[in-house]
Amino acid sequence: MPLTPTPFIWMDGDLVPWDDAKVHVLTPSLHYGWGVYEGIRAYATDAGSAVFRLREHIARLRDSARVYLMELPWTDEELVEAVRELCRVNGQESCYIRPIAYLGYGEMGVAPQLDAVRLSIAVWPWGSYLGDKAETEGCRLIVSNWQRNSNQTVPPLAKATGAYVNSALAKVGAQRAGYDDALMLTANGHIAEASAANLFLVRDGALITPPVSDGILPGITRDSVITFARDLGLPVTERSIPRSEVYIADEAFLTGTAAEIVPVASVDERPVGAGGVGPVTKQLRDLFQEVVRGRNETYARWLECV
Repeated sequence: MPLTPTPFIWMDGDLVPWDDAKVHVLTPSLHYGWGVYEGIRAYATDAGSAVFRLREHIARLRDSARVYLMELPWTDEELVEAVRELCRVNGQESCYIRPIAYLGYGEMGVAPQLDAVRLSIAVWPWGSYLGDKAETEGCRLIVSNWQRNSNQTVPPLAKATGAYVNSALAKVGAQRAGYDDALMLTANGHIAEASAANLFLVRDGALITPPVSDGILPGITRDSVITFARDLGLPVTERSIPRSEVYIADEAFLTGTAAEIVPVASVDERPVGAGGVGPVTKQLRDLFQEVVRGRNETYARWLECV
């Protein structure tokens, strides 16, 4: 999806005009993929713009940085305020928010200088990640030939820039084959996740989702859905899912900050249930939309007013 520029990007504590937000071509993170980032969304609510689960996203950014031996030189509270300020000055009520921590220019080598951490935050309008048709009719998935990163290769629980080459290979392959996205397998043949979203199955009214031990990113939207389901009295099990089990699910859906909650219509040309939006998926998605728009007091703690 093309980027729509906004007036300012936050860079190391300063508001910089969009076109002036630049880094040197010899920045080590460009060459070796040593950086970490987050994807966050703000939504328009009746009380004004609010960022969904901002503090949890900032905490995950710091956790990712810790995995990669990077020390963020700002506190969580400073970064929360930076996001709020950036949304305000750019006049964005509903937007996508991208903080990224990377290594500053100065040295080059496979073992980079890790004490030169820089941090930028950008915001821009971003609508449906997989498209309006996928939202209403469900997305079409294929199981990728590319295996998901494992805990023994590139740490999958950290949201690292270089690690997403793995996801990009799967996504590009799926799109070129005519599908919306790809599901990626573990070395044991279990479903891990889509290229940039977690997976849920619905069977007999219960939710099943792969565990963190199967190399998934512990998604914040995933966690929100698990909380919603349990509060609604729906059983949730985190366990390994063999590839063929996806074919016989009653419903399936993807979750992620960019994707939000998207139903799955088919996997490998096999329709999932009746296709489209199943009743459990719809119930959870409707609740999610209520919450992010500030229309459900039960989860008001998850909204950070801008």
